[in-house]
Amino acid sequence: MMICTGPVIPRESSRKGKHMSRIELNAELARESFAKAHASPRKRHPVLLHEPGAYFNEVYNFIGRDSYMQPHLHPGSEKIEIIQVLSGRVAVIYFDDQGRITQQTVLTPAGLDQIKVPAFTWHTYVMLTDEVITYETMDGIYDPATWKTFAPWAPIESTTAAISYLESLRSIIDLT
Repeated sequence: MMICTGPVIPRESSRKGKHMSRIELNAELARESFAKAHASPRKRHPVLLHEPGAYFNEVYNFIGRDSYMQPHLHPGSEKIEIIQVLSGRVAVIYFDDQGRITQQTVLTPAGLDQIKVPAFTWHTYVMLTDEVITYETMDGIYDPATWKTFAPWAPIESTTAAISYLESLRSIIDLT
């Protein structure tokens, strides 16, 4: 497995909150984290790079191909999500308020490797390879009650409808 050597998104020194020591992304961490991801019902495993309660959130996500993320938005002007793919390929899909796809972007370490997802924007990710590693950042203190709003028009995670919906999204992604 080829892994990018690490995040290239610059960290701003003016960020509020404490940061943990940088966790080295290496083959051993990837192997252990993918084992946890494949064993989990959601087919993904996060490795937090920030202290709980920090204002600046950063995480490595180890994600399997069958991971479905219910389309959602982050309700808060500070919640601009930056996703960078370090290994594998992932499509970032944007939707309008009715669930119609408005944009799709394929990220790969060898091409366009990062994207900013604006706050208040419906979006999801579709894995295009068996395993994907992302580095993600977002401002705001994590609170599960306010961190994201799930799209009412999309299937809930871990349902039969979610599997079909994920496959329908994957089938319309433009890989050119």
